[in-house]
Amino acid sequence: MSPYALSILLSSLSLGTMLTFISNHWFLAWMGLEINTLAIIPLMTKLHHPRAIEAATKYFLIQASASALILFSSTINAWFTGEWTIIDIQTNLPTIMLTIALSMKLGIAPFHLWMPDVLQGLDLLTCLIVSTWQKLAPMTLLIMTHHLLNSDMLIIMALLSALVGGWGGLNQTQLRKIMAYSSIAHMGWMVLILTFLPHLMMMNLFIYLLMTLCMFMMLMHLNSLNINKLTMSWIKNPILTSMMMITLMSLGGLPPTSGFIPKWLILQEITKQSLMVVASLMALSALLSLFFYLRLSYAVSLTSSPNMSNSKLYWRFKNNTPNPLPLTIIMSNMLLPITPLMVDLFL
Repeated sequence: MSPYALSILLSSLSLGTMLTFISNHWFLAWMGLEINTLAIIPLMTKLHHPRAIEAATKYFLIQASASALILFSSTINAWFTGEWTIIDIQTNLPTIMLTIALSMKLGIAPFHLWMPDVLQGLDLLTCLIVSTWQKLAPMTLLIMTHHLLNSDMLIIMALLSALVGGWGGLNQTQLRKIMAYSSIAHMGWMVLILTFLPHLMMMNLFIYLLMTLCMFMMLMHLNSLNINKLTMSWIKNPILTSMMMITLMSLGGLPPTSGFIPKWLILQEITKQSLMVVASLMALSALLSLFFYLRLSYAVSLTSSPNMSNSKLYWRFKNNTPNPLPLTIIMSNMLLPITPLMVDLFL
């Protein structure tokens, strides 16, 4: 793709997200979401592969349906109240429609089925954008309207997302699908705490973005798309592969990594709200997710592919461009000691 076209598309992505960030009017927020969707479609189809075209078509249909549902819910709300402002929803029907639309945008269960198929058809850089940047605009709308939404409905959807994200990733061999189910599970944790403590949800989003960015950058560096290719990574780059194992544990929420912070604080808050059954189910779903992360770590560290090269040296050109990977590895794995500072910042 031409650098000029790429810069225009990335600028449009930024513009759409920023429009949604600063909007207090439903029509402006809808415009931002539409610009965001239209800017990501050419990035998805740049491979000119049937799977990429299929993924872009599925993504476009889902996102366009969700945007239309947002516009429809805001129109019904304006019909009842005479207001187009985002924080003024007073009737039940627009609230339910808005919750469904934002869940479709974010890939929250039971509206999650598009996420693994779409990510499987894309290259790793576009997967990274879909898993991180594309979550920001719908999540902003969810935070702005959280006090108006049905808390029981959000808790049920959060439980479903965490369980589906845990169960769905167990039998996968493709790393992009595993990261898709990981995203679904993390969305469940964020939606669960949204009703009770939205600032904690923002901290969870920040740590999730860090961990996902770090993981996708490692996969891009090692050029691994499935578990079989991942088994060769130890020979290519042992230090990066060992860091990948720790990052996988962080994604699973294992202490003392950074991923343990949001799960610990969320379970603590849910227990304070006397939702013992919900807290127990969320902890069990975290164990499910941790199992397939451990499976990946096992494949990386304790197995070796039978078609290894006899050469111990992998010849490659030196890359002198600045690499943000070390900083993202440190932040996605070593934030636990500064948990009090993060709690003060976000809460």
